Amino acid sequence: MRIALFAETYLPYINGVVTHVKVLKDGLTALGHQVMIVTTDPKAKKHYLKDGVLHCPAHSFKKKELYGYSVSSLYSRVRMKYLKAFRPDVLHMHQEFSMGIFAAYAAKRLKKPLVYTLHTMYDEYIFYIAPDLFVPAMRSVSHGYAHILARQADAITSPSAKAKEFLEKCHVKKPVEIIPNSIDYEEFDPDRFSPEQIAGIREKLAIPEEATAGVFVGRLGREKSVHLLLDYWAEYFKKDDALRLVIIGDGPEQEPLKKQANELGIGDRVTFTGSIPHEQVPPYFMACDFFITASITEMMSISMLEGMASGLPAVLRFDPLNAGQVQEGVNGFTYRNPEQMAEIVRKLAGMSLEEKREMRAQVRESVKDKGAKDLANYMLGVYSRVTGIPV
Repeated sequence: MRIALFAETYLPYINGVVTHVKVLKDGLTALGHQVMIVTTDPKAKKHYLKDGVLHCPAHSFKKKELYGYSVSSLYSRVRMKYLKAFRPDVLHMHQEFSMGIFAAYAAKRLKKPLVYTLHTMYDEYIFYIAPDLFVPAMRSVSHGYAHILARQADAITSPSAKAKEFLEKCHVKKPVEIIPNSIDYEEFDPDRFSPEQIAGIREKLAIPEEATAGVFVGRLGREKSVHLLLDYWAEYFKKDDALRLVIIGDGPEQEPLKKQANELGIGDRVTFTGSIPHEQVPPYFMACDFFITASITEMMSISMLEGMASGLPAVLRFDPLNAGQVQEGVNGFTYRNPEQMAEIVRKLAGMSLEEKREMRAQVRESVKDKGAKDLANYMLGVYSRVTGIPV
């Protein structure tokens, strides 16, 4: 099958959607299918195709909150020429802006089916582009826009049941197929790294040998609620030298969060690493003991899955629509309030070395079906249904 994937961002930028598209491409290619990725490229002077990626000239957003995002023209004859030459059997839209609009138009023009994967709860991000006073009006516009795009899709998928609730608000009546996110499972194999490498990173992160460390990995934006993690850490672990917090990532909230940690008196208990290239992240996970987040804006956190593939149990703030994404006590824990979070963290810290080893193996085993080929096979079922092409 020949599949065209459309995304507003792609490598070298890293975010959840980019990782999803990269993993899907790798899985489809490994199974013998042909894939073209159509994406924006603010550095491109003209359209060009390289290594299966069609780079489209674009303009970058200047706001630091939207760093890495850019928009292209909604239509281009050159882009359409490349797409026609590829002869796709199905077009798959992963983001809703210039590339999404072009994907919907191209599907109609080429008379090919369109699959739409909703990755993002846009209601949670409107504050980046509109003052608080105008958020309700912008939300209404956003819902209308999503309704128009979803109406043109032959199938809709999402990694989270949140998509169903969101699309109902947008008056979309089509079914949504829940297909879990996936990761490059082998990239996070602990056997790839020596104990000396891991010990070196723990030293770099200022984690004492006997300490237990939680790690958050992600973009440092307001919607990620890292400020709550700092509040909780200060309330329950301020005087506990055996518990540390590592925050990996960059974003508009990085400096305010550092300031908050210092003001709370936990600056020596929290390590901010800044941005780390994605390929260098695996050993940082393995230098820590559990993944933790207070965010409830995620569809299905790629970072959480990467942490699990590294053997880290996930400690998540309870979200009813994502409740099934961890198996309680098997590969993760959910908390409904700060007290429960503290109880879970202390339980993890109190485990013996043997108990921690057993849990790491158990957690990693729980996500072994979250690899590239697994995602590709899930999606091929959707492609087959809308195209009529057996796989």
